Amino acid sequence: MGIAKYEIIGRDGAWRIRHDGKAENEYATKEAAFEAAVAAASIALREGHDVTVTAPSSETATGAPPK
Repeated sequence: MGIAKYEIIGRDGAWRIRHDGKAENEYATKEAAFEAAVAAASIALREGHDVTVTAPSSETATGAPPK
């Protein structure tokens, strides 16, 4: 099997998951994008792929815009 790589990208209030060269869905928080990436990675792992999930640090814990 191949490698399934999920990369959380973006900035406060506009986070995406890059996978297979695409980053289609947008999430309000980095945490929401991470949870979606882990769900997808779980399926890929079950299918026998090597899996990598990466997420950058940010100013706020969730990556939400500062209030």
